[in-house]
Amino acid sequence: MHSRDAVFLEDLCPKLRVRRWRQSLHTFTHKTCIYCGKPSESIDHVLPQSRGGLSVTENCVPACLACNGRKSDADAFEWYRRQRFYDPRRAMAIRAWTDGDLRLALRLLQWASPAQAVSPAMQAA
Repeated sequence: MHSRDAVFLEDLCPKLRVRRWRQSLHTFTHKTCIYCGKPSESIDHVLPQSRGGLSVTENCVPACLACNGRKSDADAFEWYRRQRFYDPRRAMAIRAWTDGDLRLALRLLQWASPAQAVSPAMQAA
């Protein structure tokens, strides 16, 4: 039997793959909102789905329910600049994330929250 002939649990249950992907996004940011730094409970589309945004890693970021709800379908960068908690380091991290440079994004987030413990995903990046 070859490995390509194997059946994986994720193949039988696509929701499991999505759940693991969503969990990995939260793990990258140490379960904190990419916008404000509070605990993340949801995934936000930087470019909203209503404007053609896809559910891919480069367009989906961990967010708290408050930020995700307030942002709604607004442009993430315009919305974020108007917030009281705006941090240019986090804005650069969001830009790096959307450009696909997760390593840089994680370093910028770590710089924005130096007291935060470093997660294993951050160390591996």
